[in-house]
Amino acid sequence: MTETMNKTNERDDAQINTTLQQRLQQLLTSLQLDDAPAGGALVVYQAGECIARASVGLARPEMAWQPQTLAINFSTGKGVLAALVHVLVSKQLLAYDVPIAQYWPAFAANGKAHVTLRQVMSHQADLFAITSIEADSEAVLDWSYMRKKVADMTMTQPDQADAYDSAYSALIYGWVLGGLVEIVTKMPLAQALSHYLTTPLGIADSCYFGVPDDKVDLVAKLAKDFDTDETATPKLRQKRQKPTLKPDSANTLSVYNHLPSAACWQQQALQMQRSVSASGTDKGHHRQPALTTAGISRLYFDTSHLNLKNYKSALIPAGKQPIDYYQRQTLQAVIPAANGVASAQALATIYAMLANGGVWQGQTLIDRATFEQLSTPQVTGLDAVMPAPMYWRLGYHRLFSVCADTAAGFGHMGYNGSVAWCDPSRQLSFAFIHNFDTTMLNDVRQFALTEAVLALIAP
Repeated sequence: MTETMNKTNERDDAQINTTLQQRLQQLLTSLQLDDAPAGGALVVYQAGECIARASVGLARPEMAWQPQTLAINFSTGKGVLAALVHVLVSKQLLAYDVPIAQYWPAFAANGKAHVTLRQVMSHQADLFAITSIEADSEAVLDWSYMRKKVADMTMTQPDQADAYDSAYSALIYGWVLGGLVEIVTKMPLAQALSHYLTTPLGIADSCYFGVPDDKVDLVAKLAKDFDTDETATPKLRQKRQKPTLKPDSANTLSVYNHLPSAACWQQQALQMQRSVSASGTDKGHHRQPALTTAGISRLYFDTSHLNLKNYKSALIPAGKQPIDYYQRQTLQAVIPAANGVASAQALATIYAMLANGGVWQGQTLIDRATFEQLSTPQVTGLDAVMPAPMYWRLGYHRLFSVCADTAAGFGHMGYNGSVAWCDPSRQLSFAFIHNFDTTMLNDVRQFALTEAVLALIAP
């Protein structure tokens, strides 16, 4: 494996854009902010070639971040699962508009007989509420149990359903698609993932739903867990705390004001202020807006529109004990919508294949007709769970940018602010993963890095 990886790195190094790589390395280092020793890695591909890689900080004690470092990336893994499904559609093992129950008869229970793959992948199936299933944080780790539960579950309309066009299926999505994959391939999900997607792409040793036992100790940890005893039972381990919310330091504010996207962000924030004023809700004088984490985040997510009832229904299973996704037992479980583990190199490779229309190094994994369908927006309105229009395609949301034209771009972000995306119009793919103790609603690194890459690479 090491020899193969070294050969891959040698080939990729021949295509590296030195100037771009240096710029991104400087940017990633500055975006470590005040969170050392935590860090992360990013990888950029264009036209099927790796053109930049960067990394900073520690993934584990005495283990520096590298582009090949494994990390849990939460819902960023949904894009991996979606890619696998599209390969199976291309091979005519699945079809987007055939009811799932035709493949999986048990799924027809409780009014789901006509639900299609297209509806699930565009989050229009009303299968988003984990609270509608009898499953606590321990049951969620049981793949067979959860497959049976989602097959039997009822559809649930979101709160204030008339105001929304979709309802993001944060957890249910993975069991539905993963279960369907197992049925049509007659393989366990891990085997199907390897056979149909990751082995053809050369990344079978760095992309998982359910981490092999010999790889768990290579997965990045949160810095606050560097000293925890992973051999202890869950009850003896320190209770998982929510990501720390802290005020912006002077250093953080200074970094924001020197980012390549700073001028764009200030212009966008000023336009937002003027829009609020025009609506009659703000009569104050508009000064040049300060760039803060909250202010930048508002350019991408409007949390004032967050429906907490729907959000909790989608993301929080029953039970008092929250899921510790970094725990060994959870990393080895199969929770495809939430516990995908991969390296930045692996994610960027998957999206490089998508950026090239489903073709990778001469082999067609996804045919042209299937690619046209998966890359076409299905929904353009507000989402009931996410505080932004998501423009859902089949398994992917829009590429989040306020500074560039990214109409052709799509990808998926994770709860912690990791992200992977592609822009076929640029033949460009990008992945950023990390072990910062953050969420996508209180961290702007993915946006800063995305805007920088788009600005530095011409369409």
